[in-house]
Amino acid sequence: MNDSLTNPDFLPPAEVDRAGCLLLDVRTPAEYAQVHVPEAVLLPLHELEPTRVAALARGKSGCVVLCRSGSRARQAAEKLRAAGVPRVAVVEGGMQAWEAAGLPVNRGRGGISLERQVRMAAGALVLVGVGLGVWVAPAWLGLAAFVGAGLVFAGATDTCGMALILARMPWNNGRRCANGACAIQ
Repeated sequence: MNDSLTNPDFLPPAEVDRAGCLLLDVRTPAEYAQVHVPEAVLLPLHELEPTRVAALARGKSGCVVLCRSGSRARQAAEKLRAAGVPRVAVVEGGMQAWEAAGLPVNRGRGGISLERQVRMAAGALVLVGVGLGVWVAPAWLGLAAFVGAGLVFAGATDTCGMALILARMPWNNGRRCANGACAIQ
């Protein structure tokens, strides 16, 4: 790992020292099963415990956090830094940039990314709210407005309450890893 970890920010995927650092993947188990970096340890954002991460990072050159595009990794890095975990960085561009750089990945079964799940759920709720508002009672239009406000908030703050809820759903938490290295026990 390079010295940019002393001022923790972002690392381009090609600069990550996969052998010397703790590479922490904070996506859902379903996303991890779909595609992941071979050396990465899975600890979903909603299960992140800084003391566990600090213990795993002991003796390593630092901790590099990875998610799909960078948003969850930034949240995880902030939480880890606030808890005093030293030398934390985020993979710039996340798993998307990692794959685009041609770096090694393990591929598994297909799944639906958390981002796509949020889009589908939000769209379904808006359709239900509008449908019920037109055919049952106008008050149901409030459901569509609530979802729309939530999407605006998510866009403005880069935090999504619906994603946090969906990440806890059973289909996103099935730990199916052949080598046992995907989850912190």
